[in-house]
Amino acid sequence: MEAKVSDEAVQPERISEAEHAVMEALWERSPLTAQEVCEEVCGPRGWSLATVKTLLSRLVAKQAVTTEPDGKRFLYSPKMARDAYVGTESRRLVDRLFGGRAAPLFAHLAQNEALTENDIAEIEALLKELKS
Repeated sequence: MEAKVSDEAVQPERISEAEHAVMEALWERSPLTAQEVCEEVCGPRGWSLATVKTLLSRLVAKQAVTTEPDGKRFLYSPKMARDAYVGTESRRLVDRLFGGRAAPLFAHLAQNEALTENDIAEIEALLKELKS
C-alpha cells in the first residue's frame, strides 16, 4: 500500500541519513506503528525500537511525519511525498555544490566515471523529451 500524503507543500527541516531510512519505510507503506517501522529498518542497521522511536519523534518535531493515536500506540505517516522530498534535496544539492546549475553536476559525474552508459542514455532520452 502506497503512503498517502497531504497535497500541501511541506518543506521540513533537513533530515539526517538515519531519519531518511525511517522515511523510506513510511513512504513504502503507511501508516505504521513504531514497532512496524522497526521491523523494516532495525535489522539491517542494528537499531533498537528505542532508536526508531527517537527518530520518529525527531521527524514529528521537524513536521516531516504526522501521528495519529491508535489505542495505546501511535500510527506514523509521512507528511510529504517522496518525490517532493527528492526534488527539494536535489535542488539544495545543486544550489550548495554547483551554484544552482545542474550542468556542472552532470559534468562532475561524467568526469568521475559515476555515470554508466545506461545512465547517459537515460539522460539523453530525458533531455530529448524535455526539448520537444
